[in-house]
Amino acid sequence: MHWTLVIPLKPLVLAKSRLGPSTGDSLRPGLALAFAQDTVAAAVASAAVRDVAVVTADARAGRELAALGARIVPDEPAQGLNAALAHGVAAVRAERPDAAVAALNADLPALRPHELARVLDSAAQFPRSFLPDAAGIGTTLLAAAPHTELRPVFGTASRARHTASGARELTLDGVDSVRQDVDTGDDLRAALALGVGPRTATAAAQLLIAD
Repeated sequence: MHWTLVIPLKPLVLAKSRLGPSTGDSLRPGLALAFAQDTVAAAVASAAVRDVAVVTADARAGRELAALGARIVPDEPAQGLNAALAHGVAAVRAERPDAAVAALNADLPALRPHELARVLDSAAQFPRSFLPDAAGIGTTLLAAAPHTELRPVFGTASRARHTASGARELTLDGVDSVRQDVDTGDDLRAALALGVGPRTATAAAQLLIAD
């Protein structure tokens, strides 16, 4: 099975607000864009991925991510993460009603294409499934098989919310890069330890210079 990934991204000026204490607000938007660029580049390169749709209202991010091969879907609802995902899935399935779709976080700068493929191959066994984040509280990927609604419930404690919604939790070893999202300075250090993509590495080097 090949998947269409739907990746939501806030306007860069608003993204990754919890990184502010570690990075400063002047560098934070550039880091958010770098995370998304490395995430999209790895996703596009994954053998299990057919294509990638990014839902965003940010013009700069749209240009940069389109250059990496993503389809840009304007975030017309502008009502938060779950509404953006529902809108993106609707846009994808308006053209391909039988598409297998997966929501993927935009802040996975250490993402490895082969680890993503392992997660998606596992997800193909279930109508709906999800991968918890490295903290064990949130969700980094939510998948829906063809003709199955995605029904995203991202937000606080989304691991519990997705479990309660009937989605199957994927339990895989060796897919740390798909689980390590970045919300805080500690998360960024953990991602850097895994090995991030080139754009995040460059942005993180600016942080070291700033320090």
